[in-house]
Amino acid sequence: MNLKLLSGAMIILILAVVAIFAPFFTKHNPLTISTEDAILAPSSAHLFGTDQLGRDLFSRMIYGARVSLLVGVVSIGIATLVGLLLGSLAGFFGGLLESLVMRFTDIILCFPAFFLILSVAAILEPSIFNIMLIIGLTNWMPVARLVRAEILSLKEREFILAARVMGSGNTRIIIRHLIPNALTPIIVNATLAIAGAILLESSLSFLGLGIQPPNPSWGNILAESKSTLGVAWWLSLFPGLAILFTVLGFNLLGEGLREYEE
Repeated sequence: MNLKLLSGAMIILILAVVAIFAPFFTKHNPLTISTEDAILAPSSAHLFGTDQLGRDLFSRMIYGARVSLLVGVVSIGIATLVGLLLGSLAGFFGGLLESLVMRFTDIILCFPAFFLILSVAAILEPSIFNIMLIIGLTNWMPVARLVRAEILSLKEREFILAARVMGSGNTRIIIRHLIPNALTPIIVNATLAIAGAILLESSLSFLGLGIQPPNPSWGNILAESKSTLGVAWWLSLFPGLAILFTVLGFNLLGEGLREYEE
């Protein structure tokens, strides 16, 4: 049994269950302010303590998991769809179209990814939709390269030649034959990329360009903890660990899938 695959799947499953059924795991509202309960250390009443405004950190962490997982999955879903479309067209048709698509891909890759994302995020209004769109539209390039390489390898196989002889058109061949046979490395790549997307969202929220308070996000919880690092260790420790284990889970899952494929 692949230990990496099993460990990663278990971590992600636990996070997903906690995020989906968040109201069942905490009795506190993550947005409720109680100044008399500000900066309370972890206790039975508040498992992870409270923040500067007296909000329960445990509930904010649980609801923040929803944001991180949603941003990671949806943004990489967007990136995968864009990369799948462009890579398939470039690999299948070749010629001028392939040159245009791949040169455009190379140009975008020349820009430092994080600074490109920062630039776009600074222009657009910070919201969860915009964050997902920004991350998705700035992470499709590796997918396009991967898909193109897979399509180039597959399109000369016997089953594609047989499909042509049977009268299948280009669209049918791409959708019904090429893409399904290229899905395994694409899924592995997407799983690994989700971890990077979660880190990007946390970084943007930490810098004030991501999810905006009072909505909880692990990144903005970390940002709010900067002023209390010396007196409230729990405000930075728990979101930091949450990000660490989430990224670790997706990386283990991706590596496990890659080893299983091989």
